[in-house]
Amino acid sequence: MKLAIAQINCTVGDLSANAAKISDYANRARQQGASLLLTPELSLCGYPPEDLLLREGFYHACDVALQDLAQQIKGISVVVGHPHEVDGKRYNAASVLRDGNIVATYHKLELPNYSVFDEERYFSSGTSPCVFELEGVKFAINICADIWQENTAQLARDAGAQVLLVLNASPYHIDKQQSRYEAIRDRIGETGLAVVYANMVGGQDELVFDGASFAMSAEGHLTHQLESFEESLAVLEISDGKLLAGARVPALMREDSIYRALCLGVRDYIGKNRFPGVLLGLSGGIDSALTLAVAVDALGADKVRAVMMPSPYTAQISLDDAREMATILGVRYDELDIQPTFSALLDTLNPLFQGLPADTTEENLQARIRGTLLMALSNKTGSLVLTTGNKSEMTVGYCTLYGDMAGGFAVLKDVSKTWVYRLSNYRNTLGRVIPERIITRPPSAELKPDQTDQDSLPPYDVLDAIMASFVERNLSIAEIVGHGYAEADVRRVVKLIQINEYKRRQSPVGVRITDRGFGKDWRYPITVRYQDDF
Repeated sequence: MKLAIAQINCTVGDLSANAAKISDYANRARQQGASLLLTPELSLCGYPPEDLLLREGFYHACDVALQDLAQQIKGISVVVGHPHEVDGKRYNAASVLRDGNIVATYHKLELPNYSVFDEERYFSSGTSPCVFELEGVKFAINICADIWQENTAQLARDAGAQVLLVLNASPYHIDKQQSRYEAIRDRIGETGLAVVYANMVGGQDELVFDGASFAMSAEGHLTHQLESFEESLAVLEISDGKLLAGARVPALMREDSIYRALCLGVRDYIGKNRFPGVLLGLSGGIDSALTLAVAVDALGADKVRAVMMPSPYTAQISLDDAREMATILGVRYDELDIQPTFSALLDTLNPLFQGLPADTTEENLQARIRGTLLMALSNKTGSLVLTTGNKSEMTVGYCTLYGDMAGGFAVLKDVSKTWVYRLSNYRNTLGRVIPERIITRPPSAELKPDQTDQDSLPPYDVLDAIMASFVERNLSIAEIVGHGYAEADVRRVVKLIQINEYKRRQSPVGVRITDRGFGKDWRYPITVRYQDDF
């Protein structure tokens, strides 16, 4: 027999469009000879629906959509993920649809409540396996987190399953695919079941689902590997209860996968929220350059506008490089001199500032003028402002509230400065779009004469290593120092992390690429006096 994987991009809450897509993939799979189609977790409603799952009407709408979809399914069985309410309890469920009927329903047993997952807030755990037979093969269903634990796969095996079908909404982070392989091989080693793993693809707020669906034989061999970051329909073949080898797409290198994640995150955030386009401040620096490259690759040059806003401290090479990059990419480019506005604000404030030395106040005024101009253009045109700050800056507060933080989507929010350089060099290997001088010159906010980032920050390789250790790996100060970093640098960075939480809370949502970004999986208090001393 043949079975198919529908690696699809679902939109949260768009039940009719999601159902239509599932129906279309079912028809295509049937035309290719498949008897069974597997869709991702909660494919009917999109993932994660978050507090929509607290609304009674949402379950009713999902139930109606499921019944309507079942009526459209003819000549093939389809496994569909959906929320399900039974006797006052709510479940993360998957149902088997066949010839107008719902022939079986499974309730997810393991509810993740860590990292970006919050399913115990919404769902009850299921209690039993679900096994169904089709053309002499016994299939069992697991849903995402089920496969990361021993118990559920063993329950399926004990119930007579030969092949385990796993519906997933597993978000991307760096090296996530290898972790998936390891988890599946562990379950195969325990149960001897072949596994078909269908993962969602697409962007949903800060999360990006990379697809990368696959199948493994009962011996733990990879038999099929689908594309990453693209919708796909793959048809697999089973003979005598065993998966036969098929197409395997090569693994992506890290830079490629991160860059594609950023592009998909931008494309879906803009498209699913129906913005006509984006605009950003182009400074001649590397962060805005990479943001512009991602925006154009994600949306096309016709939907991207760049605005250069020079101040008295903007170097001529910054202007030259910004102009060159805008020309290379073919985007609309404007220059707005902020000097007159800056002078007017200083004149207005002068009676109140008299006798006080210049400091970061004057620097922040420039950033806030730029933020105001960009937001005015956004209001007038409807385009969304992309902020250009990176994770390193967000970590230590090297950013200005209502200035460079003003905007609707933070493309580089989870991308460290080290990765900004790596991704910029990577993008130029696909075709030169970022002038070399932008990459090679010392980074600077250009808010005062002869300023560089390293005037007030540790070197970025040191800063990023400390940040990754504390934020992403949850190491203590003593543990980080034990890895060879100067205690003074570690304490300084950790203190900056703590005192700048109030800024991060006010930052726009942005693409998550690490296993711990400053979003759903970062919940530090703003008001806090604790700091590790060991």
